[in-house]
Amino acid sequence: MIKKSKKILFTVLLLAVGILLIVFAAGLAFRMKTEKPEEILRAYFSAVEEKDYESMYQMVDPDTLINLDKEGFIQRNSRIYEGMEAHNIRIENIQEISSRGKTTVLSYDISMDTAAGTIAFSDETGFVRTKNRYLLLWNDGMILPDLTPSDKVSVVTDKAQRGRILDRNGKTLAGPGIASSVGIVPGKLQNKEEAVKELALLLDMREETILQKLSASWVKEDSFVPLATIPKVSELELMAENPGQELLQEQQRQEQLLAVPGVMLTDQEIRTYPLGEAASHLIGYVQPVTAEDLEEHKGEGYDTTSVIGKSGAELLYEKELKGKNGCEIRIVDQAGNTRKVAASVPREDGQNIQLTIDSGLQQSLYEKFQEDPGCSVAVNPYTGEVLALVSTPSYDNNDFILGLSDTQWKDLNEDIKKPMYNRFRQIWCPGSVLKPVIAGIGMKTGSLDPEEDFGNEGLSWQKDSSWGDYHVTTLHEYEPVTLKNALIYSDNIYFAKAALRIGAETLADSLEQLGFGQKLPFEISVAESHYSNTDKIETEIQLADSGYGQGQILVNPLHLASIYTAFLNQGNMLRPYLRYRENPSAETWITQTFSPEIVDKLMEGMTGVVNDPSGTGYGACRQDVLLAGKTGTAELKATQEDSTGTEIGWFAVFPVEKDASRPVLLISMVENVKELGGSGYVVQKDAEVLEEYFGG
Repeated sequence: MIKKSKKILFTVLLLAVGILLIVFAAGLAFRMKTEKPEEILRAYFSAVEEKDYESMYQMVDPDTLINLDKEGFIQRNSRIYEGMEAHNIRIENIQEISSRGKTTVLSYDISMDTAAGTIAFSDETGFVRTKNRYLLLWNDGMILPDLTPSDKVSVVTDKAQRGRILDRNGKTLAGPGIASSVGIVPGKLQNKEEAVKELALLLDMREETILQKLSASWVKEDSFVPLATIPKVSELELMAENPGQELLQEQQRQEQLLAVPGVMLTDQEIRTYPLGEAASHLIGYVQPVTAEDLEEHKGEGYDTTSVIGKSGAELLYEKELKGKNGCEIRIVDQAGNTRKVAASVPREDGQNIQLTIDSGLQQSLYEKFQEDPGCSVAVNPYTGEVLALVSTPSYDNNDFILGLSDTQWKDLNEDIKKPMYNRFRQIWCPGSVLKPVIAGIGMKTGSLDPEEDFGNEGLSWQKDSSWGDYHVTTLHEYEPVTLKNALIYSDNIYFAKAALRIGAETLADSLEQLGFGQKLPFEISVAESHYSNTDKIETEIQLADSGYGQGQILVNPLHLASIYTAFLNQGNMLRPYLRYRENPSAETWITQTFSPEIVDKLMEGMTGVVNDPSGTGYGACRQDVLLAGKTGTAELKATQEDSTGTEIGWFAVFPVEKDASRPVLLISMVENVKELGGSGYVVQKDAEVLEEYFGG
């Protein structure tokens, strides 16, 4: 029984093998019948496109390969085609020129896109019919015309210069600079173990990293092996009257580096940011491309040596800044001489990008607030040009170019003040700086008479007993309790009452008409302002709190600045913009937010805020420029009795007269001013900034 089963199994196997042989033979016959020279030619160049060099070799008559075995053929073709970045290969106009015996000759036109542009030429190729199929009579000229077996193909890149980022006056905010590259010449290195330890300490690197660099396959005894990029210390800087402690420490470090036998410093061109910390959140930085970048931006001209904008304006204007590398594809003889240039494209340097930023104002704002978590925005209120965007504390974007050490990266990420956090893009509780907006809404909707005396309620008030223990508090008593005085004294009670008169639905609709819940039309994306965590103002207490800029209201500083421009442009809110124009002109974002009559009433109060001795912004009063504005202090606490909460301090200020020599609308915010004197702290800092800005 067992023998019989084995016999049946053997018979089945024989039948299966027979069927396979028949199928293979039929396929081979079909292939011989269908694989004509034209089809082989197309299949060959299709394999080039797919980088399938093994299949290419199988189509070629090996007798035509001069001094090339299979490995040599694959290596030569792959290096040349991939070095040229050949793709989109097109074969056209295939014609049979002759057919004698077993040999057929075809002519054809070929074109391909490369790193140096399109290469197109006409060629003739022979095919020989063997026992089973046609084979291609290969020659080097199939790759490039006039290429001989002894030639090489060289691809030379002319790197494009990245465009500069400039301020409104042409000062560089990002551009080329020089750093020092620290490296080792292995053949001159003495006592390797001790030298590596010392270099690791001086450069804040791991010893393993240095050893890995020294053991790379390309390294020879006389090679310069770069380890790190560090700031260049020039004699001119050292000769300054006060060179600064950091510069002197860097000079000392470089002297210690050069004392290690085998260490060299060479100049290296890098991207540099002259304002450093003062503009890092705005300008951003570039980094070497990653594999992910190359995949995401395939076909856009990046290679492994490219840099790409990672944040700020460097990222925002990447396409214009990056430029386009030049490239030449050369046929080079054995002596290294260029016999022919097969294709070339000229280098196109990146565009310079000019911003509306005033670097002096940007620097001044940073210096005054650099230790305070907060932000400042400044715009020209008549054009919408953004003059400054500052987030503090900050980081030095130059460090990202030189290369952050492990210690630096850890310090940046663990700093409780969050220097990497871009605060001018976020939304914050505005407090009293929103009161002019609430007053404008009240007058526009007919809910508020600016001349009405609301009555002196003291320093604490609630609508009625339905509020339980909740009271609205204010800091000053005054009379009469009219709009102008309420703005000057920043009276929370007045504006809580005003909000109740306006009503929740009307207030919500009015804030939406001022851009709340909308994307700010600005080049840099910022968070959307909102008036509630839900789609409406839920309670009477939330409504009252919203009247003086608290409750659940959160506002982006640049959006707030746009609202304030309505006070200086016949009620029209301007769209802020960052790209400089030779002839700036205002673009209205939202029209007719407030009537001229309403604006006049608001300006009376805001002028008093800065110029009345009782005004909360009196610390910024000037004799040469008439200023107006509004302070704000937003309390952030869990309950009304909470004494551990923080206070956000605000100040918005601008010249009243349209013909002011340097028009500016400045809004600054500091996250916690509770122990610093409230919003008065921000007023004093901005007063110092304006003193410099107006040339006092």
